[in-house]
Amino acid sequence: MNSYNSPASGTQSPPPITAMPRFRPGLITAAQLPMSRHEMDALGWDACDIIIVTGDAYVDHPSFGMGVIGRVLEAQGFRVGIIAQPDWHSADDFRALGRPNLFFGVTAGNMDSMVNHYTSERRIRSDDAYTPDGVAGKRPDRAVTVYAQRCREACKGVPVIIGSIEASLRRIAQYDYWSDSVRRSVLPDSKADMLVFGNGERQIIELAHRLAAGESIRAMTDIRGTAIMYNRVPDGWHEIDSTELDRPGKLIAHPDPYAMKQSDTAACADQNSDKQDVTDPGLQPIRLMSRSLNAANTVIRLPSFEQVKADPVLYAHASRLLHLETNPGNARALVQRHGSREVWLNPPAIPLTTAEMDDVFGLPYSRIPHHSYGKRRIPAYEMIKHSVNIMRGCFGGCTFCSITEHEGRIIQSRSEASIIHEIEQIRDKTPGFAGTISDLGGPTANMYRLACKSAEIEAACRKPSCVFPDICKNLNTDHTPLIRLYRRARALRGIKRIFIASGLRYDLAVTSPEYIAELATHHVGGYLKIAPEHTEEGPLNKMMKPGIGSFDRFRQMFEAASQKAGKKQYLIPYFIAAHPGTSDEDMLNLALWLKANNFKPDQVQAFLPSPMATASAMYYSARNPLRKISRSSETVFTPRRKKQRELHKAFLRYHDPVNWPLLRDALKLMGRSDLIGNGPHCLVPGGPLRGAARTNEPSSRSNTLRPQSTKTARSKQRPEKKRRRR
Repeated sequence: MNSYNSPASGTQSPPPITAMPRFRPGLITAAQLPMSRHEMDALGWDACDIIIVTGDAYVDHPSFGMGVIGRVLEAQGFRVGIIAQPDWHSADDFRALGRPNLFFGVTAGNMDSMVNHYTSERRIRSDDAYTPDGVAGKRPDRAVTVYAQRCREACKGVPVIIGSIEASLRRIAQYDYWSDSVRRSVLPDSKADMLVFGNGERQIIELAHRLAAGESIRAMTDIRGTAIMYNRVPDGWHEIDSTELDRPGKLIAHPDPYAMKQSDTAACADQNSDKQDVTDPGLQPIRLMSRSLNAANTVIRLPSFEQVKADPVLYAHASRLLHLETNPGNARALVQRHGSREVWLNPPAIPLTTAEMDDVFGLPYSRIPHHSYGKRRIPAYEMIKHSVNIMRGCFGGCTFCSITEHEGRIIQSRSEASIIHEIEQIRDKTPGFAGTISDLGGPTANMYRLACKSAEIEAACRKPSCVFPDICKNLNTDHTPLIRLYRRARALRGIKRIFIASGLRYDLAVTSPEYIAELATHHVGGYLKIAPEHTEEGPLNKMMKPGIGSFDRFRQMFEAASQKAGKKQYLIPYFIAAHPGTSDEDMLNLALWLKANNFKPDQVQAFLPSPMATASAMYYSARNPLRKISRSSETVFTPRRKKQRELHKAFLRYHDPVNWPLLRDALKLMGRSDLIGNGPHCLVPGGPLRGAARTNEPSSRSNTLRPQSTKTARSKQRPEKKRRRR
């Protein structure tokens, strides 16, 4: 089910990642990969074959990228060392393990370093969850670029390969929120020899073996899921200008190069519905292009870095074309000029099969931080040490999310046996385990083993989402394998509770009442986090999220299942403020919905434009890449000014007295003074902040959809009043 092997894809299935003979057959598996010369000596190594430089503390756990890639390469017979959070102010720490025989692998860590350092309002964060004791400042801004340059300085002539989500999302010219400008691809900025995008196991294994066989890094131009630099497009390639596919000029009638041929209509009927264009203004269906050209010899030329930097319309156009070419079954190579050189992106790597996923997660991880950290706590590890990742990828296509751009939309699931074995390993070997698995999930909790019903259709499809605006009729939504996994896992000896903490796709869940019953009865600890993100059609369409009606239906089913199980359980919905396409009126309507449902969020999230996300292209260009781009195509309003972003966040926290003056002013300007006062329909009280207003206003401490009695509300106010008096 999870293998990607379709004759329609125009690709050949690669050999399994375990097919190559081990480079060093007698290599002894290390208890933990070495971080010092002393540890290398204990293993009998005179040098490392590969050194991984990472912005995170080294945790030998399958939820940490450096742990996975390190163990995958070790299983191939390579000696792998780790340099974690080096001092980047000089090259000294980068020489700590000596000169690697093959290459440096550079990663910023599990998070983008800029997201790690700064809030959505560009304020510096005070901690770092991936550092011992949560200490901030242990990695530089734009860590991939800085680390790669230091590796070059430390060991001249050694190939430098960059990867991680930071590199994946910066593989072409991209809008950078922190500098409010379009930046070059990270590949020329870092001066690395190659960029690996995606999870990377398949690419890094091929790369390592070819380097070990004596092949030059400059000759490795054909590895899928990698980006390289060229001086010019090689001979033998048919080059298509992207503007021929999606002309960003004056809005005129011309043939749509993505229009479906008649023979394709039956295969994917959902993609060419003209009715859908009219009823859903937020989405222009993305159609298949003609297969008259050989994708294996075709490269699409995107507008150059200089062009997208100067022209927001061309930036939106380039973003749209990039996302059209992300399906491994039909994606073609992309090229984008940066000055006098070309950034060349090969098509994405073929997703891992279930057997390959089992191999990756079945490696001998110690599941603990490196022993050199002693008793220091690594907050991110504490959160996930007893969790199990059951799958990868996401076909949701949410425009503000970077999961699809990094992991792809093809779901890659592990076998049930592999997952059960990992739970048993946690139970038997993890220090401090008390019988509770904190999560059994992945990017999305309930996409395990979900896939297109037809491998041929899946390989040909260019839709950015399988569930928006509605669930595709070709998508298998059977939750039975997941239900069976839950039941088998919680029946294991020594397992007391299994929680589901990963994000839940509720529009999929409502297709399986049995799954919701299973979830509510056995896997929720009183509260379930869920993300409708908004209530209004405008922003929801720009997010590619389902309507609030789908959430209401899930809520009813969840509450009914909880009641049947004899449990009082509540939903904690999450919402985004200031997303592209959101007006002040949209936020007001959301606030009124929150008040009507007695929901008072403690923490709120403002939209943060991450590199390469479709919503970030909307934010920068004021255009909608979900539709055909032209000079006169749909524009997208985005709250960019600080005051307006603060207002949108204030609407989410309408109950907080700190926000009342701002909301009063806004409501007056919007002509909604009727919502100011002490009536039951009012959003905020009127007048100055006197004690009576505070006493009568519901507490801001509630953060669930739990009904409150008057007595409960009053009892929760008293500590708040005391704190204010102090």
